[in-house]
Amino acid sequence: MLHLTLRLAPEDTLTKEQFREVGRECAKEFGIADNQYICVLHKDTKEQHIHIAANRVGFNGKVAKDSNSYKRMAELCRRLEKKYGLQEVLSPRAFLSPKDRLLPRHDSRKEKLKADIELTLKSASSYLAFEERMQNLGYKVLKGRGISFIDDKKVKIKGSEVGFSLMKIEKILHQNQQYARKNVGEEKNHDRDSQSISNSFNTGKQNEEKQNYNLGRTGEEVVKEIIGFTGQLMNSEYEPDYIDPELQRIPQKKKKKSALRR
Repeated sequence: MLHLTLRLAPEDTLTKEQFREVGRECAKEFGIADNQYICVLHKDTKEQHIHIAANRVGFNGKVAKDSNSYKRMAELCRRLEKKYGLQEVLSPRAFLSPKDRLLPRHDSRKEKLKADIELTLKSASSYLAFEERMQNLGYKVLKGRGISFIDDKKVKIKGSEVGFSLMKIEKILHQNQQYARKNVGEEKNHDRDSQSISNSFNTGKQNEEKQNYNLGRTGEEVVKEIIGFTGQLMNSEYEPDYIDPELQRIPQKKKKKSALRR
């Protein structure tokens, strides 16, 4: 919806037909002449004034633009004053100081879009994620050579108008990707270091337990354990309890021959 108001000076008056014509000229100035709109005359104050409420989207599907609406409305009022012989009122900006005249007019719609883009860029690391989150906030995103956003009121605003051109958005997203990759690498290194420290601690603990175990045993127990372990390794090749009978008889034969020689 687009809402416009036109108010006369206290000493000025217009007929209903004249107000209808003023309403038509205002609708034409803001590109809503072919849209659905209504013009209402109010007499609840001393000054006659009309309200114009219009559908921003025309029958052709195009959205009416309200950029520079402050300036356009001021220029329209100056023309209407001359056309209908009304009191010529100074532009509201004429009452501002030279410094304040240079300040941009506050636009809550654009400021909201800027804040939403900033918030989304803090948590998105890819264009697809950025576009999806902007859509969740109620915006339609149009990407071409540049980028534009259409809010829930069907108002189209270029990203460059709020300080976020397509190039700037893509640059920030690229920086977010690099930062995310760096964090993942640091987390992996931290996990490896933690595992290495844990393994070193376990190995040291096991060595300490072995030392305490050995210190608590006598020398005889240690020797027996070593002999038993060696026997197990050689058990398949060595049997200490078995002696070949032939080997037992050889020494006896040698003793007999020695006796005969004597």
